[in-house]
Amino acid sequence: MDMELIKIEGGICAPRGFTASGIHCGIRKNKEKRDLALIYSDSLCSAAAVYTQNKVKGAPILVTRKNIADGLAQAVICNSGNANTCNADGEEKAQMMCDIIAKELSITPENVIVASTGVIGQVLPIEPIQSHAHELAQTLSKEGSADAAEAILTTDTCRKEIAVSFELGGKECRIAGMAKGSGMIHPNMATMLCFLTTDVSIDPDMLKKALSLCVTDTFNMVSVDGDTSTNDMVSIMASGQAGNAMIDGEGLFFDTFIEALLEVCRHLAKVVAADGEGASKALICTVQGAPTKDTARKIAKSVITSSLFKAAMFGSDANWGRVLCAIGYTDANFNIDKTRVTLSSCAGSILVCENAAGVEFSEEEAKVILSQKEITILIELFDGEEEATAYGCDLTYDYVKINGDYRT
Repeated sequence: MDMELIKIEGGICAPRGFTASGIHCGIRKNKEKRDLALIYSDSLCSAAAVYTQNKVKGAPILVTRKNIADGLAQAVICNSGNANTCNADGEEKAQMMCDIIAKELSITPENVIVASTGVIGQVLPIEPIQSHAHELAQTLSKEGSADAAEAILTTDTCRKEIAVSFELGGKECRIAGMAKGSGMIHPNMATMLCFLTTDVSIDPDMLKKALSLCVTDTFNMVSVDGDTSTNDMVSIMASGQAGNAMIDGEGLFFDTFIEALLEVCRHLAKVVAADGEGASKALICTVQGAPTKDTARKIAKSVITSSLFKAAMFGSDANWGRVLCAIGYTDANFNIDKTRVTLSSCAGSILVCENAAGVEFSEEEAKVILSQKEITILIELFDGEEEATAYGCDLTYDYVKINGDYRT
């Protein structure tokens, strides 16, 4: 589709109608780190969300699912430092977060999306949120995106945010997003927390359909460590203030919206993968020539999740046998006999496997290619027309260090 997508400033607040804020309220001991974020729309929005497939779900997910069952929302509140998961009073605390901020914003609690991230199994103290809710609401601004994006981070090393502009039916429209995610990330929806905003006018049912379609090939294709979190969520609010004709069915406008949303989600998914805990390199695995789309997705995720392969990439070791091994144990039907594997980066590319067998290559050249910050693994099956891409990172000593004493 021929669509011009322009990156713009403003982060989560770039779409019309949205403001945001982020403060330190005291959930985290480190006073230098913000730990409470708010996103607010000055009008009621169409809303949708997708959630983790972990059977153990954080209390905020249960409350959010109930709140946006009608496809409507007006605010997002999220704390870091405590996941509010596996607690007897979890749902009560999550509901209290909605009640507290709704009162400050003069909206109904049922129109609040609530999220938490951090340590699992520790009781969430509600007092810091209660005592700082007024400050959180009063500091809402169009310039608040960076503060909000910072307030949702845990072991992340950087903020993850993006905003884009595109044309829809002659109207300039915007989509923005911010995300957090560094560890406990594995493809199973949603792999982390991500909050999206847009000023496109779109029916809640179509918004939910668009989000689900985009998540399948972006956030669900990310893996850092093979652990599916309990609190994963991707949510989106659409203010409808762009002035475009309401998208209430499939067609050109819906397809254009999906293309723009897909690019936003893909960008955030890649940033999340690259910022994996302890990671020194981003890994991008593309599978081409697969018999089905699902097979391509499964193979790409299998390779990107392999601990042995991830460790080899950390060591800049072109151990292509680990790629073939991960392809081989993928739960799908395909012919592996013609498989070709090429490793590449900004330093060049090198063929390491042809017809599922090794080929001669320069280990020195491979070392240079694999020593870069972003490595691409291209797998060609020659067994169909479908393709898919997965995003991950290498496995380093620092991952163990970070998670060895994460709770204490």
